Amino acid sequence: MTKTAADEAVAAVESVPEQAEKARSLWGDAWRDLRRNPIFYISAVLILFLVVVSIWPSIMTSTSPYACDVSKSAQGAAPGHPFGFDKQGCDVYARTVYGARASVTVGICTTLLAAVLGCVMGGLAGFFGGWWDSLLSRIGDIFFGIPILLGGIVFLSVVKGGSIFTVVLLMAVLGWPQIARIARGAVITAKQQDYVQAARALGASTPRMLLRHIAPNALAPVIVVATIALGTYISLEATLSFLGVGLKPPTVSWGIDISQAATQIRNAPHTLLYPAGALSLTVLAFIMLGDAVRDALDPKLR
Repeated sequence: MTKTAADEAVAAVESVPEQAEKARSLWGDAWRDLRRNPIFYISAVLILFLVVVSIWPSIMTSTSPYACDVSKSAQGAAPGHPFGFDKQGCDVYARTVYGARASVTVGICTTLLAAVLGCVMGGLAGFFGGWWDSLLSRIGDIFFGIPILLGGIVFLSVVKGGSIFTVVLLMAVLGWPQIARIARGAVITAKQQDYVQAARALGASTPRMLLRHIAPNALAPVIVVATIALGTYISLEATLSFLGVGLKPPTVSWGIDISQAATQIRNAPHTLLYPAGALSLTVLAFIMLGDAVRDALDPKLR
């Protein structure tokens, strides 16, 4: 065997543990499982479609959701208006398309904000422990004891405006304790691992241990909960808007359209079915994605 061949053999042997470790990584296995799951592709395509429609609704319709003709109130489908008209004479198809923007925006922004708050509060509580854990846990218990729907009705009833920012902020403030509990438990489990203890023994700083060693290994359960919660936040926004305390006109929202169409369900059921169907399909897509991500990231389900 030549020297070059020997060097290649040694390099190949040394690369075996690295390749095995890479193959055993949680994220690598999760991505492999996701690619084999048809539910992931179905939900991902639906969500991608919803995001594109939310950003560029004009590619789906050239009709303005604010262009209303009272003379066409509650009429059925017509040329250029496949979903008919609502009580105000507005095009139901245009309002259904434009309604995706508010719902998807509220769901994504609320999930991101709640995840950031929950990860920070729960991560710090789990890492430092002691009185810090007790303080942050009690703060979380206070917010956790307030039902999001009831709290939203109470607080939004006294807040005027009904903007997207107000709804997102309220739902995130009331929704972060659930993610905080998950993050706290994941951090407590991660900080007891040997690699964290080794980093501590080598003098690694607290920020380095949190960001480099603990956070990447504690994110999996948080991602699962946040993905499933996203669909919940979308339905919650629609519920608050339906009750008249969430988003307010002129914002186009499925919840607002469902509320206005509720009294016309017998005479003009199309005004209710289309926005309600779009809402159900959106929530279902995010829940399906959350289930697929959970199956991929949960080692117990392998």
